[in-house]
This record gives sequence, structure tokens and C-alpha cells, in this order.
Amino acid sequence: MIVLPQLEHRQTIIILHGRGSYAAKFGPPLLETEVDGQTLQTVFPQAKIIFPTATKEKATIYKNPTHQWFDSWHLEDYTRSQHLMVDGLNKSCRFIHGLLETEIEAVGKENVVLWGLSQGCATSLASLLVWDGEPFAAVVGMCGWIPFGNELEDYDDPFALSGDEDEDPFVTSDNEDEARGDLPSQAVKLLRESIEMEDKKGMVFQEIPVFLAHGTEDEKVDIKLGREAKNALDLMGTDVQMKEYESLGHWYSEDMLRDIFKFIRRKFKIEEDME
Repeated sequence: MIVLPQLEHRQTIIILHGRGSYAAKFGPPLLETEVDGQTLQTVFPQAKIIFPTATKEKATIYKNPTHQWFDSWHLEDYTRSQHLMVDGLNKSCRFIHGLLETEIEAVGKENVVLWGLSQGCATSLASLLVWDGEPFAAVVGMCGWIPFGNELEDYDDPFALSGDEDEDPFVTSDNEDEARGDLPSQAVKLLRESIEMEDKKGMVFQEIPVFLAHGTEDEKVDIKLGREAKNALDLMGTDVQMKEYESLGHWYSEDMLRDIFKFIRRKFKIEEDME
């Protein structure tokens, strides 16, 4: 689903739905939500808004096929059967990269934003970390998590790195100090290997700012997973900020969208007037 800009096309926002949804279901409510009397289209009248739809396929935890960016286990026990994510993440990341490349060519790298909700957020973050093109404007994640986040966080654990729980983590050799100093590249290498995208090189994602937004009462993606995503991105040297919204469940709110709009406007270098 593509929503054309109201004025001359100067920006593009790519927004990914969550698991079980699809563009025609997810897009209209977001487009219609008003924030201080404005909508996504009136705040960004020069933006083309792209709502891709994930492939509909058999999901391991459901009886019937559903739209999903990748297969996975239940999120309350998401570290189980993580191999389920590999094929879908690989295909979805390459698909998102194709969209990014097309839109960067059309409007310039500084005018493209990638945004996702729930599993769409997870896909956006994975796509960011395996991206080796030009640094685009920003990534926004709502109510989401990061694939293999538990393994990525282990890179910040001296015991996990050494494999020896009795070892003093504060006594290290020069080689170990050097290895820990290169934690971001080690962690992203792990992710790329995990989803079979070793062909992607570089650390360009460190030049792309990320805004994460998450409700504290999220019943589907626990706030702990959002915090884990923030920690993992910090570990990899990403320019990331996260805001939590009290009493909000697994959805967006006017306050959340207000903050997202302001963030995107700053990254698009649009004069701020949403006070």
C-alpha cells in the first residue's frame, strides 16, 4: 500500500506492520490518528508513505497461515527455537533493503525513514544492523524487540565471553582488552551470521539514529524486550534513544506519535512547529 505525498515528493517513510496484520488493515488507522489536530500526512505532506505487506505463510505457533516477516516462537519464551527466524529474516531484510535503495535513489539518503511496529519493529532493527548501503535518515520502532537480542547482550557479559564463571572479569590480557574494545563489530557479526547475511559488511548503522517507543503495560511484547533491544543497540554503538509510555499496552498513543513525529521532523531537518 502506497500513500502518495500531498505535495512534491521529497521524503519517504516505510512503515512495517506487526505479525498477523497487513498493510490495508494497519495503515488506515495510523493515517487517521490525529495528534494535536494533525495526521501523519499533514505533518509530512511531502512524504510518500509505504506500507509493505509481509508474506502470508504457515506460522509454527498458529494453526492457520498468517502474515509475518519471519517465523518465531512465543515471545514469552522467544529464546526457544530461534532458528525459526533465520529464513524469514533473511528474506525480509533483503526485501526491505531493496525498498530503501529505491527510495534513497529517488529522494536522497537523508530523506528516508524506516519505521515498524512489533514484529515490524524487529524486522526494521534487523534490517538496520545488516544494512551496508548509505546512511539514511532514521529508524523508528514501536512496541518491538530485536532478534537474537539475548545473544547480543551476552557480548557485554565478561563471563559469557570467557565461558568461565570463576574467572575474575576485571583481570584481562591485552588481547582480551582489544577484543572487548571491538564488541560492536563482534556483536553485529554474530547477528549477520545468525540470519545468514555474512555478505553484509561495515558499521554504517552506527550513523543512523534510532528512536524506540514502548508501553510499560505491553501485554504482547513485554517492556523488558524493548529494554533489551535498547541495550543491544547501545552495545553495538548505535545512536539510540528509548521512551517508555506509562500504562500503555501493545499499540501506539497520541503521546507516542507526537514524539515520533518530532523525532522524524528533526531527522528530516523540517522546522519544528509541533509544540
